[in-house]
Amino acid sequence: MFISTAYAQAAGAAPGGGMESLMSLAPLVLIFVVFYFLLIRPQQKKMKEHRAMLGALRRGDRVVTGGGIIGTVVKVGTEEDVTVEIAEGVRVRVMRGTITNVLAKTEPAKAEVETKK
Repeated sequence: MFISTAYAQAAGAAPGGGMESLMSLAPLVLIFVVFYFLLIRPQQKKMKEHRAMLGALRRGDRVVTGGGIIGTVVKVGTEEDVTVEIAEGVRVRVMRGTITNVLAKTEPAKAEVETKK
């Protein structure tokens, strides 16, 4: 007896309900837009800034690794690794991606040497 009632309710859908289906889809679209502006876009911006920071690493920069180790960049190796001195005479190779922060940047070397007049 209950099954026939359920089928009867489903069969009563109006043929011209395009606007109703569009309105039922609107909350999903709104949720996606909110997620994009609150979560996805700021994360992409943060990743872009991190990539730019890693690309600008130079010898002499003081950095913090993902493990919390503070050191000075001694050698910028390949695109993937950097040699960091964490104590006198103690140098370790770390992956570039594990560097989380640059504490102090070195001044870029001057291209021309100024002479005294």
